[in-house]
Amino acid sequence: MGILSTPVAYSAGSFDTFVAKVDTLIVNPLIYLLFALALVYFLWGMAEFLMGGDNEEKRSVGKSHMLWGIVGLAIMMGVWTILGVVLNTLNIQGIDPENSKVELPPISQ
Repeated sequence: MGILSTPVAYSAGSFDTFVAKVDTLIVNPLIYLLFALALVYFLWGMAEFLMGGDNEEKRSVGKSHMLWGIVGLAIMMGVWTILGVVLNTLNIQGIDPENSKVELPPISQ
């Protein structure tokens, strides 16, 4: 190692561990929260629709909330479906989004 060379610190497991922890502690709970919020939004719209009775304005607001709740759920389900199709089509190994596991191949120098 010369005077002008830059030392590089590399730990084989640290990045894998970091990615796994971010996925487990941040991304997955956020996804579950968004699913729950979309479901609550849909159910709130259903309650507004049913309790609206003869008031057409309240019923239309309830319909709108139900529609956007379903759209939110469909988008999130679609993302998981597209991710699964891409991973299976390209035969990408080492990424398991269902169990929050990412195993990257070692870097060769």
